[in-house]
Amino acid sequence: MDARDVIKRPVITERSTDIMADKKYTFEVDTRANKTQVKDAVEEIFGVKVEKVNIMNYKGKFKRMGKFGGYTNKRRKAIVKLTAESNEIEIFE
Repeated sequence: MDARDVIKRPVITERSTDIMADKKYTFEVDTRANKTQVKDAVEEIFGVKVEKVNIMNYKGKFKRMGKFGGYTNKRRKAIVKLTAESNEIEIFE
């Protein structure tokens, strides 16, 4: 997988902006990507050094439209911690 295929978009929430002070950044990633691929993609795209990657899976929610029911898309979220001497990611500022 290409680095741009692994990382879909940044996740901007109140909690994710609070942990940016600790050099932790949150991204929505491809559901098939593992920690090593996420680490390599962030280092390649943003030119930073990654210390640690945590990944969480989210199931799709059940939604109804009238009598029809279905599930929303499942998601995968990654929290990436940068090393102390690494630069910060500029896209969030």
